[in-house]
Amino acid sequence: MSAVRQLPTRMVDKVWGRDVLPAPFVAPAGERIGEIWFEPPPELPQVLVKYLFTSEKLSVQVHPSDAQALAGEAGKEECWLVLDAEPDARLAIGFVRDVTSEEIAAAAQDGTIEELLVWHPAKPGDLFYLPAGTVHAIGPGLALVEVQQSSDTTFRLYDYGRPRELHLERGLAVAIGAPYGAEHHRRIEDGAVLVDGPHFRLDRIAGAPDAATQAAFTGALLALPLEGEVTAKDSGARAGAGECLYAPGIDALDFGGAGITLLVRAG
Repeated sequence: MSAVRQLPTRMVDKVWGRDVLPAPFVAPAGERIGEIWFEPPPELPQVLVKYLFTSEKLSVQVHPSDAQALAGEAGKEECWLVLDAEPDARLAIGFVRDVTSEEIAAAAQDGTIEELLVWHPAKPGDLFYLPAGTVHAIGPGLALVEVQQSSDTTFRLYDYGRPRELHLERGLAVAIGAPYGAEHHRRIEDGAVLVDGPHFRLDRIAGAPDAATQAAFTGALLALPLEGEVTAKDSGARAGAGECLYAPGIDALDFGGAGITLLVRAG
């Protein structure tokens, strides 16, 4: 199971998704696709990569760390790379000031929690890393790549009146009532390494990887071309835009046809 291969994808219908997707994706008739997942391979189960497409706001939510997760759950840290954004697109991350759990609870219950959050303008090329405990929401008009720990442990604090379950008690227990740290926001022009965290590393490369990138990706990795194509050196496996390859190591891949590629490995 260690050969280079393309990962299966899963389209997920969401109330906040889109019925028209950017190329190369096509939404099935009658569905509003909000997420396109690449199923984690058994050799690299720790990380999940997906595309997100939004036409409405997502819920205000928070995720626990591994230490805070209960038995049968997993912690979740994640990051967002903005691929496309409408002119007024925004991401809510962290609070405008230090707040108490009681303030968060009251604001979640009366709907004013949006006013307590900082809504960051989102532009193509922005990278936001979200440590566990960061209260956040994604606004409409965005196309993102999300890299995360393989976990679906999500605590919704507020959902704009949608008929979905909220998890106020669990969310308040893990929420960080503070502003978002500026050190977690960067731009693609700041360098190839977008995230080098405890749970995953994410690099963005143009063309072939340099020596430093090759040294950092000696083990199992995912290659997600945003432009161009990445192929296996010893088989017919390939991936273009909208697809994702698993490889046992970076030396197994040929980047001769690549334009822009995201590389992901476990931390």
